[in-house]
Order: sequence, then C-alpha cells, then structure tokens
Amino acid sequence: MKLFFLPLIMFVLFSVSGCLSRGVTSAEEYYSIGMAYFELGKWEEAEKWLSRARFVDKTKNASEYNLGRIDFELGRYQDAAKKFETILKKDPQNVMVLKAAAFARLKNEEFDKAEAHYKKLLVIVPESADDGYNYALLLYASKKYPEAEEILSRYEFALKDSADSLLLLARTQRKRNKVEAMDNYDKWLANNADPEVSYEYGQVLEEAGFFARAIEQYRETLNSLPQDSTDPKRSDLRLTIAKLFFVADGENPEGLTELRAAIGEGYSDMDALRELAADERINEANRNEILALITETEQAAAKAEKEAAEAETAGDEVRPEAESEEDLESSTDSPQE
Repeated sequence: MKLFFLPLIMFVLFSVSGCLSRGVTSAEEYYSIGMAYFELGKWEEAEKWLSRARFVDKTKNASEYNLGRIDFELGRYQDAAKKFETILKKDPQNVMVLKAAAFARLKNEEFDKAEAHYKKLLVIVPESADDGYNYALLLYASKKYPEAEEILSRYEFALKDSADSLLLLARTQRKRNKVEAMDNYDKWLANNADPEVSYEYGQVLEEAGFFARAIEQYRETLNSLPQDSTDPKRSDLRLTIAKLFFVADGENPEGLTELRAAIGEGYSDMDALRELAADERINEANRNEILALITETEQAAAKAEKEAAEAETAGDEVRPEAESEEDLESSTDSPQE
C-alpha cells in the first residue's frame, strides 16, 4: 500500500515545498504534508505538520483525529483516547471516532471508559458485529460474563464466520457453568487448532463429569503439545489424565502408566502426589502404587543429588593436582640461569 501511495506522496511533498518557498503555505498544505509523512510511517514528522494544521478550524478535527492515530501507533493509548474524545465533544455521533476512542481505552485497560463508548456506539450502529465483539471482550475482561454473553447472542450470524467470537462465547459460557460451552468449544475445534483451547475443552468436559471424553480430549491435546510447552506442561497433563483414570476407572492400569510417564517427563511435586493418594475416591491398590512411586522417585532424586555432590567434590580434588603438574611442566621448560 505504501508503495502505491509513494508517487502521490512525493508529489504532495514537492508541491508543498514549492509553496513553502513562496511563503504561502496554508493549513490544508500543512495537513497534506502531515498525511504524506503519516502514510510513510514517519510519525515524528507527521506529528509536527499535523500539529500546525490543527490550529485552523478547517483542518482541526481531521488533524486531531490523525494525531490520535499516531499516538495509538506509538502505544500512547491514553493520549490517543483524549484526542478522540476532544472531537466527540463537538461531534458525539461520529462513529469512526467513537470506535477509535473505545478501542484506545480498551487497549489502555480503562474498561469503564471503554464500556461507555461501546454502549453509545452500539446504539448508533447496533448491527456492527466487530464492535459487538470488542464490547463483549471488554465485558469478559471485566468479569461481566452474563452481559458479555448477551452481547454476543445478538450476533449469531457472526458466530458462524468469526472464530474469535465463537471462542469468546464458549469461554464466557464456561465461566457461567453452562453446558452450551461444550458444544461451542467443539464447534471451534472442528475448524481450528490450538493446544491451549483443546486443553480448555478437556477441562470443561471434566468439570461436567464426562471423564471418558475428557481423557480423550486431554490425549488429543497431548499429541499436539510441543515438548517444551509450559502452559500446560506435558507432565502436568499426563498427571491430569492419570487422576481421571484413578477416579473414574480405578481398575484400569492406564492410570499408573500415565503417572509413571508424568514422572518420567519431569513431574516432581511429591506433596501433590501424596494428596492424590489420600483422595478417598482412589482404591487401595492404586493408593499403594502411588505411595511406592513417591518413595522410588524421592530415593532416585536423593541418589542423583548425592552422586552430583560426590562428582563435584572429586573435581575439586583433581584441580589442584592438575594445576601443580602444569606448574611443574612450566618450571622445567623455563631457561636455567
């Protein structure tokens, strides 16, 4: 896009520079120069020229709006919002500026002010699904889950085409403990792939008591999870699967298999495993196996720690001897007086 505008921008700059040399620069020309630099992404130069143009009524609002856009591009969200709101004082029905002010307040995490703008915006353009999504996202961030779901429900047509809206609806319904969340997570995952969302879906199934489906979903998540994943960790996910087997199908040996795999992949919270062993839903055979694994793991860790300490001590003893040999060699190589 910038390459397309480049000839036009250069023409504007050269034309206006001619006017400058003749001393007849107008506010419109200041504005044109500012916008030429804006299109090139030269924010400092654009800001300088637009600031000059903003003092003339004819170019005031347009300059103020684009100065706000520059602030937004530079991450100065509060300054951007203030500039947009200055325009809204004179033109409160300006949809474009309302959107900009609302989004700037949202980016600056000023949720109350952003909410006020979105409320006005959706009165003026109630059909705007994009603004509805942003408003619902704001309400979700503010933990206003019923309100967020109500806003999203106004745009059912958008849920079919917008993965973001569908996922937000699923997450909102989960917060409200609604069974509909399962269907919407399932719909999202039918056309999208994300281990984090897959893991969330497993949690939703587990919370609803669908343990077999939850295990299946967790395993699907595990298959797509990178080895270095931290949220969730592979070892934590395996432990979750093990817990479900212990609770829902205690006779199935896969619970112990998954627990051993979790420890093999680095799970090390033995206190959490002791709590697991104390769970009344776990049968005695599995409880004894868990406790035996805890003992085995702790003994192996203690042995490894002891061997590491001994190796370090041995290394400290070898170093002075090696240094003395080096000193001896250097002394025999030195010339005799």
